[in-house]
Amino acid sequence: MKHRTRDDRGSISVWLAVSSFVMIILVGLAVDLGGQVHAKQRAHDIAAEAARTGGEQVQAAPAIKGQYVAVDAVAARNAAEDYLTASGVTGTVTITGGDTITVDVTGTYTPKFLSFIGIGDLTVTSHASARLIRSLGGSEQ
Repeated sequence: MKHRTRDDRGSISVWLAVSSFVMIILVGLAVDLGGQVHAKQRAHDIAAEAARTGGEQVQAAPAIKGQYVAVDAVAARNAAEDYLTASGVTGTVTITGGDTITVDVTGTYTPKFLSFIGIGDLTVTSHASARLIRSLGGSEQ
């Protein structure tokens, strides 16, 4: 009497196919989440630079006389918005108290791998502000 051995042909192929698919998903997740973090950092950098650019627009006469430092609101808003436009992002510019410029930026990141499983564009946002100060001898006046 002969015993038939179990036929295992093909079982490694199924295991390899499943594990390869899982590895591709994991690598895709790492790449796309890293890309989203990079896009968020870029949005923050752009918001900070736009706020700084707007902060350079100072009302000249009172600053030269040493009276006070204040933002030229129209010029500051235009400079910050121009910076956002040149960077290719959308955002809002707010000026408060005559000395603080706040920029909110909204952008998107398009996944490279996760789009294959139906995950679309991911929204990234950031917020930065710059405040003008007058200092004398290293201390704020």
